[in-house]
Amino acid sequence: MIKVGEYNLLKVIRAVDFGLYLDDQQEGILLPKRFVPENTNIDDELEVFVYHDGEDRLIATTQKPKGIVGDIKKLRCVSTTPQGAFLDMGLMKDIFVPKSKQIANMLPNGDYLVKIYIDEQTGRLTATEKFASSLSNINVTVKELDVVDMTVYRRTDIGYVVIINNKHTGVLHHNEIYRTIGVGDEFKGYIKKIYPDSKHPENGWLIDVAAGKPGYNRVEDESEKIIRLLTENNGYLPYYDKSDPDEIYAFFSMSKKTFKMTIGNLYKQRKISFEKTGIKLL
Repeated sequence: MIKVGEYNLLKVIRAVDFGLYLDDQQEGILLPKRFVPENTNIDDELEVFVYHDGEDRLIATTQKPKGIVGDIKKLRCVSTTPQGAFLDMGLMKDIFVPKSKQIANMLPNGDYLVKIYIDEQTGRLTATEKFASSLSNINVTVKELDVVDMTVYRRTDIGYVVIINNKHTGVLHHNEIYRTIGVGDEFKGYIKKIYPDSKHPENGWLIDVAAGKPGYNRVEDESEKIIRLLTENNGYLPYYDKSDPDEIYAFFSMSKKTFKMTIGNLYKQRKISFEKTGIKLL
């Protein structure tokens, strides 16, 4: 069963001058010659992305699209028509957003947060800005400390609403943000807290999130960064536990709290020493 708008593992069944045909249990799906990996043979299996070409035929590609069905992505508008807009998907063919699926009129060169889906009438890959109803916190599929994928959705007074695993919404509070972020940015984070929505119980649960990884897994990642920066700077950096928080963030892209916890961990491992005005690689 071919999954349109997703990756499929398909077997090569025959070769032609203009490419290869892949097994779809029917006449085959064309993989154009320009996308055929070197040294590919009959009966080899290839992972390909399948979508409709401009003549409404299924076609395969080894190009990596910017998203697959179900993903919520920030995509750039490349052109518009009275019927809708076309956004860059990273493929030979752009993805269409009908006028009825736009919040406001899309403009060329604008960036828009959209959800990728299959249009029921045409079977084609399509996108929509109106995806809020597909996000729900009633039946939560994550738990506290789970590492998740996050996409910045919108800014609020207390921080940013983020989309969790393309399914739920959570809040990334201002005190958990240590770098400049904007709508559509994607990064890993983890679930800090899940609790009932007392003001709107019909909405299910509230979720607080943080960037990075929980606990000492996060410290290990930051440790590698500090060791690398020390190595790149002849084994010494003029930053320590008394340094200004803004200076630490500007250089390391981490909070002073995380920096202090990380260098403390490195000191215990005898990887660095504390100097009067900085840290030194051992």
